[in-house]
Amino acid sequence: MLEFLSLGSGSSGNCYLLRTDDDTLMIDAGIDLRLLRQYFDRYGINADHIHHLLITHDHIDHVKTIGPVSRACHAEVYATAKVHHAIESNKRLSEKIDASLVRHIEHEHTLQLGDFSVTPFSVPHDSHGNTGYRIACQGTTVGIATDVGHATPTIVKHLQGVEHLVVEANYDPQMLLRGKYPYFLKQRITGPDGHLSNSEAARLIGQCSSVHLRHVWLCHLSEENNHPEVARNTVEKYIAEQHVALHPQCTITTLSRQKPTGFFEIGP
Repeated sequence: MLEFLSLGSGSSGNCYLLRTDDDTLMIDAGIDLRLLRQYFDRYGINADHIHHLLITHDHIDHVKTIGPVSRACHAEVYATAKVHHAIESNKRLSEKIDASLVRHIEHEHTLQLGDFSVTPFSVPHDSHGNTGYRIACQGTTVGIATDVGHATPTIVKHLQGVEHLVVEANYDPQMLLRGKYPYFLKQRITGPDGHLSNSEAARLIGQCSSVHLRHVWLCHLSEENNHPEVARNTVEKYIAEQHVALHPQCTITTLSRQKPTGFFEIGP
């Protein structure tokens, strides 16, 4: 059995888990360690089963607790050399990753991490070595692309044909335009190395979709410039109007910024 769980998705902190009966893969560690331990107790997560940690990029909401979490779980930390260097240089991170747990990855090079076959790929964002992941396990594939400045052929190639997709839908353009953010921040968000809007996420889903796509999780929604219903409605409207091919029972779910989802059973 393969399960997916989001423990938090957004600028307050990001962390996702994929779990089999004997192995657990964590993606990003931007949530307070004390809170993570509470979630582990609540959902029956065995920290000793978390053998590997994947990092998407070095922004603090994705790596805030990577040092203490990796030590607590005795988990190897996989990221590009640029991401590891940025984490080591980040003065806001008082606890770094133990050198013995540092592992380097290269985009487009698949590696086997326990039960999981992981292919990292490049994602544009204003960070160091930002990475998306295509993960295969037990005959099921999961694609993860968060903090995406814009859709690229590389992203589409690696997300095409997945059964389960976690993709950023950060903002609604009208809400952002009318919102309180300063002009320079609005420019950053909408720029080619910023974030995906709801409509841009919808188009990316359309480019990657197939009749095998069973579940889409919209992640990293802005608290100020988006709303779960707005994001989901935008994606569902695009899918309907463009006659996007999906599995007949495909579900669109928005991930909460600060609340766990509970486990989704996604594998055979």
